[in-house]
Amino acid sequence: METSDARSLSPSAQEAIRIKAVKTVIAGKPQVEVAKIFGITRQALGKWINKYREDGAKSLKAKKQGRPKGGTLLPWQAAQIVRTIQDKTPEQLKFPFYLWTREAIALLIEKRFGIKFSIWTVGRYLARWGFSPQKPLRRAYEQKPEQVKRWHKIEYPRIREQAKLEKAEIYWGDEMGMRSDHAVGRTYGRRGQTPVIPGTGQRFSCNMISAITNRGRLNFMVFKDTFRVDVFMDFLKRMLKQIKRKIFLIVDGHPVHRSVKLKHWLEKNTNRIRVFFLPAYSPELNPDEILNQDVKSNAVGRKRAYSRDQLIKNVRSYLRSRQRKPYIVKNYFKEKHVQYASM
Repeated sequence: METSDARSLSPSAQEAIRIKAVKTVIAGKPQVEVAKIFGITRQALGKWINKYREDGAKSLKAKKQGRPKGGTLLPWQAAQIVRTIQDKTPEQLKFPFYLWTREAIALLIEKRFGIKFSIWTVGRYLARWGFSPQKPLRRAYEQKPEQVKRWHKIEYPRIREQAKLEKAEIYWGDEMGMRSDHAVGRTYGRRGQTPVIPGTGQRFSCNMISAITNRGRLNFMVFKDTFRVDVFMDFLKRMLKQIKRKIFLIVDGHPVHRSVKLKHWLEKNTNRIRVFFLPAYSPELNPDEILNQDVKSNAVGRKRAYSRDQLIKNVRSYLRSRQRKPYIVKNYFKEKHVQYASM
């Protein structure tokens, strides 16, 4: 017996068939016979019975057809949602999300105003409000906002004015380690067939110290040893030989930068170099961090090295190319978190 397509019936007729069919099975009729009587498939009948056993007769009732209408947000409601997205994280609101995704924002709207939206509707609202999907910056919980504010308003302007008085040049310095297995980006491949990139099973690494200015100058040193005070002092001595002007070097609070041995050396060379410290846990304030990202992404991640010497050679070659293009180094200072250092 051929089954008719119940989708052509009205919602109320479909609901009546579901209820009658399930009641007939409950009354003792075999499912095969009931399916033939009502012209439905056994699979559909089985699903209806399971739903009935879980949620009762209400699960068989007809649902509204067409595009769901969850309502619209009033201007004051939209303003509340925007402020929450900007000022809070989902974790702070005890939501089961780490980032503000469309699902998370849909849940926020539902909990706050009782309005259900699909993720597509939420996406349209976000576009209207000027939001776009972005890779977030990581910021340490230990960072103290008042220290960052003081750095922007008082400490860095003071350093800048002192550099003018002493005719010094401000350098931003940092160190980083690089590993041979670091990789970035994607490669094309057939759907369902993840491409395999051949490479050595050995892991090796090297380290780098660099310092840049907003005029595009770049000094660097690539080395194999662990970063220690002697290595850092060697880099500073090289800078003194290469740079004729007085140096104001801004770095983070790494223990090497604050070592007693370095402090004594700086006191003897105070006429040539001074060291200043960024607020704690604030790498986003250092323009040299952007150079680090550039090197990791382009000199390490996209150019495979098969030995430590080759890795060092790749990094040195890339940094020398950046030295020859000061306009690229200047562009590092255009990133919004470090624009203050471009002046």
